[in-house]
Amino acid sequence: MNNRFVIYVRKSSEQEERQALSIEAQLRELNEYAAKEQLQIVASFEEARTARETGRIVFGEMLGLIERGEADGILAWHPDRLARNSVDGGHIIHLFDQGKLKDLRFPTLTFENTPQGIFMLSIAFSQSKYYTDSLSENVKRGIRQKLKRGEWSWFAPTGYLNNPHTRNIDLDPEKAPIVRKAFELYSTGEYTLDAIKDFLKVQGLRSRTGKAMGKAAVQIMLRNPIYYGVMRAKGEYHEGSFRPLISKSLFEKCQSVMSDRGKPRKGTQNNFPFTGWLKCSNCGCAITAQQQKGHHYYHCTKKKGPCPAKGYLREEKLLDKARTIVEQLTLPDDWVDNMLTELDKRETQNKSKNRAVIQHLKNEKRELEKKMEDLLDLRLDGTITNDEYLTKKNKLVSKKVELDQKIASAERNHCEWLEPCRQIILRSKEAKSLLHTENLREIPTFLKQAGLNWALKEDAVQWEAKKGWRKVRQRGECSTWWAMEDLNLRPRHYQCRALTS
Repeated sequence: MNNRFVIYVRKSSEQEERQALSIEAQLRELNEYAAKEQLQIVASFEEARTARETGRIVFGEMLGLIERGEADGILAWHPDRLARNSVDGGHIIHLFDQGKLKDLRFPTLTFENTPQGIFMLSIAFSQSKYYTDSLSENVKRGIRQKLKRGEWSWFAPTGYLNNPHTRNIDLDPEKAPIVRKAFELYSTGEYTLDAIKDFLKVQGLRSRTGKAMGKAAVQIMLRNPIYYGVMRAKGEYHEGSFRPLISKSLFEKCQSVMSDRGKPRKGTQNNFPFTGWLKCSNCGCAITAQQQKGHHYYHCTKKKGPCPAKGYLREEKLLDKARTIVEQLTLPDDWVDNMLTELDKRETQNKSKNRAVIQHLKNEKRELEKKMEDLLDLRLDGTITNDEYLTKKNKLVSKKVELDQKIASAERNHCEWLEPCRQIILRSKEAKSLLHTENLREIPTFLKQAGLNWALKEDAVQWEAKKGWRKVRQRGECSTWWAMEDLNLRPRHYQCRALTS
């Protein structure tokens, strides 16, 4: 009686765009071979899984058919389609030993069910496994070399794009600003992971699969050091040669916020944007809030005892007070343009003065690189363990990236006081957008950056402008000079031509 055969075809990838014709090509060749040899085909199995690992479901179903006596032989394109690991290859040979598998057919080679044939089959399986193992080692070696060159070898993280020409990653012009804003918002401590998730959803940010990012994905993104230029692979840090999306200081702020949020704490009031930073001007207690008939009311907690503060303040009135303060902290666009122009001139004038600072940072970087070389020598000599090496190396790599960013910032800004001043001016210009924002949390975030000692007294908000924001608040009283002392940076003055016009 003729043996009953099953056809088994497999491709190495589960992704449709890769090896999409492999299954069709195998089926066509095997059906033509079966017709030519007049083989009785009782079933056909298709699978898109690598044969390097065990546990292929379709492969197991095929062997189960043979073990039950419903088929006697297998028709495949090549032995490497059946197995590339010792377990699956040994299973097939074991079925021959039991007499349940009587024949194997391959269009590309001849097999006989004899001791010599089974021996040659085991060699074919071993060759397939050796090829896979060698390929894996070559791939790993290539990845290690790319990591040493600072090149990312996998799918680009959200905010980056894979560059097929440089074999590295570039900033995504559409997603990178959104991801950077997410880091900035989270670093304020006013936004939870759920709030960042909602922000990204509103901004239309999607993953590679086209789905909105979940809370876990947002947390992974905020913890990924690749965004400040450090690649993490199997616990080891490598300096990236691509452009970082954020600074290391911003990344560390986010880690600090995330760490604080992980600590046990009492219940929070996330639904009330004006709690957590306002205090009662009478007794110094925190301001709390409650919801009544669809409205939010703010009042003193009176935790220290009786307080002369009476009544409740509705959120709408408090919002009007906050927007009035925001309006006080805005500068006209023409003033901002003239002030930024003057800062650009000062930046050019102070370029030469900054060279000594840059040289000092470069010397510090060279010393750090020497420490990394010495550390590697200690590891190669066996003086320290691999775990000790990775711990110390990761710290040095992180420090080196931070120095690179300081050097780049110094070369770009030339003076430490220029960038904070520029940021204050730009924020004062952008503040006007908060007057019409629907996201009420953005207003407290901005106000806490510009002021301190926020207190609520009856229906008034008391506060004190921070250094650097005092002249913005008092812009109507300014004469010729914009005081740099207020930035607490350098004892110099900046002439604000806009304020003299």
